[in-house]
Amino acid sequence: MLNIDEHYMLTRLHNDDYREIGFYWICYIMIFMPLTMLLVTRLFGFNAHGEFHNYLKKKVSLSAKKDRDIFILMTTLSLICFLAVVYMIFILDKIPIVELFRGASNLDELRINAGRGFEGNIVFRNIFALGLPPVLSLIAYIYAIKTKSLPWWLLFLMLFGMSIFVSVYDLQKAPIFFYVLMFILVNIYIGKLTLNFRWISVIGVFGFSFLLVMYKVIGNMSLLNLLSYNTGPIGRMILSQISPFFLHLELFGDKIDPLMGKSLPNIILNLYDIEHVRSARLVMEVYYPEKVEAGIAGVLNTIFAGEAFANFGYAGIVLGTLYIGLFVQIIYISFIRLPKNPILISLFVYFTVNIPRVLVGGFTDFIFNSYWILLFFLFVGILILSRFKQEIHKYYSEVYMNQKS
Repeated sequence: MLNIDEHYMLTRLHNDDYREIGFYWICYIMIFMPLTMLLVTRLFGFNAHGEFHNYLKKKVSLSAKKDRDIFILMTTLSLICFLAVVYMIFILDKIPIVELFRGASNLDELRINAGRGFEGNIVFRNIFALGLPPVLSLIAYIYAIKTKSLPWWLLFLMLFGMSIFVSVYDLQKAPIFFYVLMFILVNIYIGKLTLNFRWISVIGVFGFSFLLVMYKVIGNMSLLNLLSYNTGPIGRMILSQISPFFLHLELFGDKIDPLMGKSLPNIILNLYDIEHVRSARLVMEVYYPEKVEAGIAGVLNTIFAGEAFANFGYAGIVLGTLYIGLFVQIIYISFIRLPKNPILISLFVYFTVNIPRVLVGGFTDFIFNSYWILLFFLFVGILILSRFKQEIHKYYSEVYMNQKS
């Protein structure tokens, strides 16, 4: 707001009034989102401190018969994921992470081609190659730790390798950090790790050092730029992530009309024959046309309020903030109170890490997120199916024993 950031993205603003407007809207979000979460906590009679510590102490529930069925289903899903990763590699002309080690100079272009330029089935890739392997690896890891079973360990190692690959193949820096974070949370929830100052310091130093190396290798940045407050990883966290919000406000406040829901998922828009438009892509096209023309630009993601404003104006920010606060807290309370088994723990960890990612990626995913819905029903379906099979087996066992008597 004070115009002292000297940030490369905010220099694209034509009207500096939006610095002040954006600042006050961010203050609104910082107050009313947690306030909504607090009100939900009160309405549900949720004791955040007590119930969370009870959850940590609760044992992971396992069932030998049911877990055998889950292993078969998990193995089947893992094989489909493996084929999806192979399919993705086959479709891609060049894999960015491989080209990096070959000394390629057009890494930005390769990254865009690997994402937006993928010519295969995007839904199949996104679900089975990119989406499911990390979640499946968490489930397999918990089973391997708790059962000490070799088949579960082998399945985990396969899924772990796939997950690492899909986290780094396109040279994005965030996915691998979020994947590591999910493992830290899993170990906390199953009682394998207790965070203290020493562990937090080690994780922090290692993470930041690794991030500097990735910026140096991928971005070829000087040490001065790496450690500067408005470039490198520091600038990325405190300025680059929020800057597109101000660009959203100016673009959809002064230059073009609101999208009026055109950022909603295709599954909804196709019913009305409306073309899908990502506000973050539109902002990139308007403010960085030269990068779009060169094929080295993707989207300018920012806090959810950017997309909410682009579609529904200031009412989108006001109501969207309240809605997301409600959504996030209900999800959290639900998982804390659900049974503690490997599948539900992994889903809990997945949403704990990925909801914040979506918060700085868009708003419409909170209205309808087909992948979240698929993920929830897939794994809950596995639990129900294994439970149903167990009940059927129990019923016929009782019938057999009665007949024998």
